[in-house]
Amino acid sequence: MKEPKCMIGCSFFCMTNVVMGCDSLVLVSCPQLAKTYGNVVSVRLGGDKIVFVSGYKMVKEAVVTQAENFVDRPYSAMADRIYSGTSGGLFQSNGEIWKKQRRFALSTLRTFGMGKNIAEQSICEELRHLQEEMEKEKGGPFNPGTLFNNAVSNIICQLVMGKRFDYSNHNFQIMLQYISETLRLQGSIWGLLYDSFPGVMKYLPGPHNKVFPSAKLIENFIGQEVNRHKKNLDCNNPRDYIDTFLIEMKKYKEGELGFTETNMALCSVDLWLAGTETTSTTMLWALVYLMKYPEIQEKVQVEIDRVIGQNRQPSMADRPNMPYTDAVIHEIQRMGNIVPLNGPRIAAKDTTLGGYFIPKGTFLLPFLTSVLFDKNEWKTPDTFNPGHFLDAEGKFVKREAFLPFSAGKRVCLGEGLAKMELFLFLVGLLQKFSFSVPDGDELTTEGITGVTRAPVPFKLHAKVR
Repeated sequence: MKEPKCMIGCSFFCMTNVVMGCDSLVLVSCPQLAKTYGNVVSVRLGGDKIVFVSGYKMVKEAVVTQAENFVDRPYSAMADRIYSGTSGGLFQSNGEIWKKQRRFALSTLRTFGMGKNIAEQSICEELRHLQEEMEKEKGGPFNPGTLFNNAVSNIICQLVMGKRFDYSNHNFQIMLQYISETLRLQGSIWGLLYDSFPGVMKYLPGPHNKVFPSAKLIENFIGQEVNRHKKNLDCNNPRDYIDTFLIEMKKYKEGELGFTETNMALCSVDLWLAGTETTSTTMLWALVYLMKYPEIQEKVQVEIDRVIGQNRQPSMADRPNMPYTDAVIHEIQRMGNIVPLNGPRIAAKDTTLGGYFIPKGTFLLPFLTSVLFDKNEWKTPDTFNPGHFLDAEGKFVKREAFLPFSAGKRVCLGEGLAKMELFLFLVGLLQKFSFSVPDGDELTTEGITGVTRAPVPFKLHAKVR
């Protein structure tokens, strides 16, 4: 059985990335390698061999067909330091602890409204706050990034901590800045170098050193909320994820299946980070594309006016009647491509993938960009085209290669909540405002890649319709 060719040596690979940056590695190098060498390519980085998997069919085989074999995360020196060597949290943990904690988180968040009417009500209430903040700008130019972070974060905060934060709350704003900076640095060349050469990088100066104190401050912020919950906990009436975790801890022996106070904080942090950054970044991409293609923005508003009007708030019940809007949101997610590489996996046993031998312990990176831009799956993969999700009659069509949330056992557990947020927030904003670029400014669809791929910061006008 043949092995995937190792096409790039360690020294050349690292030098290329230092010069070009992680963004170019993800969005340029990997597609070029796949085009030249096929959809299964191995690369040596430090002492590790990493296999990049490209294309919808091959990625699906890895994360769905062989989901059990490629479900675990490989060791990460940076994550190990962030999690203080506990192998905790939801993103980086493995085995029975990960399975139990994921099931518990999913069940608990559903109990408190994720995917249900109660979550819809919270999002619509937060939408009102967001609209009010935009109105205060009186049509002048502003950067929407902070507002989107505030609004989206408040939804997951209500599920995890049982509270929302005012947009003027100083500590809340500082924590959101730490979240953005931590995710950016983890996915940057500095994070890549730290994971490849931790023995050297932990002694060297550089931006990577900001990650660890920022992560600890975020964890401490959650710890304060945990202490607040412990003081007025009612075991018969849990209010949120933290309350439910505290109650569940009493059912297990100390440390069993991850039910410790330390892991509760780490899991809460993971939920907060994932539930904030991905959706708020997608909303930023939405405005980039809607302003770049104003005719599409206008067509969405026509559908909103026809189905909802300009007075009633949107609801999820409206979505089936708004196929064009739904298609535009899906195309924004496809083109925004906010998690280009997905999360890394490791082979639990010797296996084959696309006819190549993958030894046990091999790192595997499913390249989601190659799925969302697969020329065999999308008519015009490099063009913003809502028609990808519409049939000849204008009805919405689901596409199997639409995998912005990944797939398989590690699929994003907040997928349902994110879809609800994107629809309600974006429809509510387009119902009330028309968005445009300030005179003289130019929009770019080039992204800044960390753990997520975000737009280059921009300003806009939000004019009340």
